[in-house]
Formats: sequence, structure tokens, C-alpha cells
Amino acid sequence: MTTPLPNSPVRGSDSGVAIMAVFDLLGRKWNMRILWELNKQPMSFRGLQSQCDHMSPSVLNTRIKQLTEAKLISKSVDGYLLTELGSSLMETLNPLRQWSAKWEKQLS
Repeated sequence: MTTPLPNSPVRGSDSGVAIMAVFDLLGRKWNMRILWELNKQPMSFRGLQSQCDHMSPSVLNTRIKQLTEAKLISKSVDGYLLTELGSSLMETLNPLRQWSAKWEKQLS
């Protein structure tokens, strides 16, 4: 499975537009959860696996490779961690989190 990246066709769009690539990447199962967990602190492979409901090692390995290729996470002596770009993405999503909370209330 290829990593969705800007300037390449992705699921739902052949345009190569960067926003479509990020939506495809973040929409892949487990990717947002991995980013969410790493936003708290660096984690080892096993730590991530445990925090992500014990997903299979092969799926976690695939997702780590995708997020690393997209330059959103990297590996260090402390385990996996968000890159500066990954941290920036998580900060950028904060207004969307706030909007989704309002949306949730409207639907209740």
C-alpha cells in the first residue's frame, strides 16, 4: 500500500492536491490514533501497540512506515515521536476538534 503524498493520485482524487493527500493519509485506519498517542509522548513500538487496542504488529508497522514516509513521525532513542511537521499538524487540527465538539452538541 503506497503512502498518500502531495503531487500523486490518492483515494478519491487524481489531482495530486496536498489537502486530498492529507485527508487520505489521516483517513487510513489507525493513523490518527497513532498521531494522537504520539502527541502525548514518545512511545515504543509495543507501547503504541498497547495504546492502540493491541493492533496487529504488521498493521502497526505499515502505519509507522506511512507516517514516517510522510515525515509526520520519526524514530529516536525514546521510541517513535512526532516530527516538527507532525506536531504542527496536530496543532492545526485543534480548531477542528473544537468544531466537532460543537457539532456533537448540535446533534444531541
